[in-house]
Amino acid sequence: MAIVLLLRHGHSTANAEGVLAGWTEGVGLTDTGRGQAERTRERLAPLDVVRAVTSPLQRCRETVALALPDLEAGTDERLGECHYGDWTGRRLSEAAKDPLWRVIQDDPASATFPESPEHRAESLGQMAERVVGGVRALDAEVEAAHGKHAVWVAVSHGDPIKAVVAEAVGAGVAGLQRVRVDPGSVTAVLVTESRMVLLASNTHAGDLAPLVAVPKAHAAGDSTVGGGAG
Repeated sequence: MAIVLLLRHGHSTANAEGVLAGWTEGVGLTDTGRGQAERTRERLAPLDVVRAVTSPLQRCRETVALALPDLEAGTDERLGECHYGDWTGRRLSEAAKDPLWRVIQDDPASATFPESPEHRAESLGQMAERVVGGVRALDAEVEAAHGKHAVWVAVSHGDPIKAVVAEAVGAGVAGLQRVRVDPGSVTAVLVTESRMVLLASNTHAGDLAPLVAVPKAHAAGDSTVGGGAG
């Protein structure tokens, strides 16, 4: 029942160019992205973050180094970006004209990216299974080491974090495109034995402490009937 703060990497050079970076090497943060990561550091400072795990990609490693400079982050490929295959490096303006774009938007559970000699491809379903399973496994490690109320940070990418949010609200991969996750945003999810619970999504400012509070009147995996009491 630990709480994971899902931090999307800051604005990157690929974001600035409108390119689908995927697992392309050498994609780092822009000045805007570095500023986002530094603001996240201020938001995280009051919390006792016990562990940080990041996607191995450069833009995520740069983000966690700025956001949590005093905590050595481990890397885990399960938090990595979706493998976009032949779409890797493609301009989003061009991708939007491809018939697969509509499948991704309207039926993401059936969307598989085309193979490429240079880049691995996977479906959005495979990506979601990888990331959600990885977050569950890492969360269990954190809970075993630090207790049920521990807070940890996972630094990842837009589509992987969207997959976790979609899982938390019970929408699954089918609901992937109903979620928005901007660069530099923080999303809070409580992981319990029975389910994930979304505490906050796509936040950019404000105190994070209320987002990681665990309910005391009922099981942490349950939601208060009638809504929370504030």
